[in-house]
Amino acid sequence: RTSAEFKEGHITGARQLDFNKASFERRVSRLDRNQPVLLYCRTGKRSHRAAQLLEQLGFREIIELDGGITAWKEGGQAMTG
Repeated sequence: RTSAEFKEGHITGARQLDFNKASFERRVSRLDRNQPVLLYCRTGKRSHRAAQLLEQLGFREIIELDGGITAWKEGGQAMTG
C-alpha cells in the first residue's frame, strides 16, 4: 500500500511496502523467505502481483488477504491508523 493508504489505516503490526515503488523488490528481498508473508492492498490486485514476485524470489509461504483491506474493514476487523 502507498504511504497515504497506510496512514488511513492498516492491520496492526503490518509493515508498509509500496509495490509501485522502484525500491519494492530491494526492500522485500530483505525479508526472511522462510517465514510466512501476508500481503494485502486496498482490494487485492496489487498484492496479487506482489505475491507473484515474491514467489519468483523464492518465498515459501505467501498468504494473500482476499479482498484486501477493504474486505478486512467490512468484516469489522481491527485496524491501526
